[in-house]
Amino acid sequence: MAAARVMGFKSINMDLIGGLPQQASQSFDRTLAQLVQLRPDCVALYAYDHLPQLFKPQRRIDVAALPDANARICMQMHAFSAFQAAGYVHIGMGQFALPNHALAIAKRQGRLHRDLQGYNSRPDADLIGLGVCAIGKLCASYSQNAKTLDAYYDNLQQGRLPVARGLALSRDDLVRRSVIMALVCQGQLDFESIELGDLIDFKRYFSAELEMLGGLQAQGLAEVNDTGIQVTVMGCYFLREVAMVFDRYLQADRTRAKLSLII
Repeated sequence: MAAARVMGFKSINMDLIGGLPQQASQSFDRTLAQLVQLRPDCVALYAYDHLPQLFKPQRRIDVAALPDANARICMQMHAFSAFQAAGYVHIGMGQFALPNHALAIAKRQGRLHRDLQGYNSRPDADLIGLGVCAIGKLCASYSQNAKTLDAYYDNLQQGRLPVARGLALSRDDLVRRSVIMALVCQGQLDFESIELGDLIDFKRYFSAELEMLGGLQAQGLAEVNDTGIQVTVMGCYFLREVAMVFDRYLQADRTRAKLSLII
């Protein structure tokens, strides 16, 4: 990091994962203390997901070596406290930045944006995915490249784009994207802005979602009134869960999972 500073790097980001095998609250606290001392410009805090059915190398991990749920929660809470005590601004979804960083400034000015690369201070823009598995975004569509080198190069050699699959967004997708973007970037949503921008009656269009938010409101994670939605201080720790309420695809998957269990 010292060499990077000397070479003129304007921003240094560090990723931190809580919940790794053999990790404990005490060792994680030491890592936090070292990281705060290094003082990177940005920090991204992630929770380890153990998915051996998807990632073959994880099958070698002894499940007993993974921290339990209480230890993982403690790590997350200690990290939030440590970064905020060191003067970092919580951008959202476990990402922190120093107050003079572009992300923190964009957050204060209401210009924060999130795309496939995470949070940024740039306006919404198209993204071209280059390389195996890369995801691109063009206008109202998303696409993903082939997942193997053979398939990727075979497409290129035949003069085709190496796109394996894609999704053209519907009007409903676009409306929901606007809602989710407001929640994860600003922690709040104004009904009128969505109604004017997408020509809908918010309370009628999202009646089911507002009913679901009632449960999160009872838990102190969000506040819903006649004009909009406000994520609470506690809700900032669970920003993803609040935004998930408006994810139609995720809710459909959950419904299918429940039906499968019933069947």
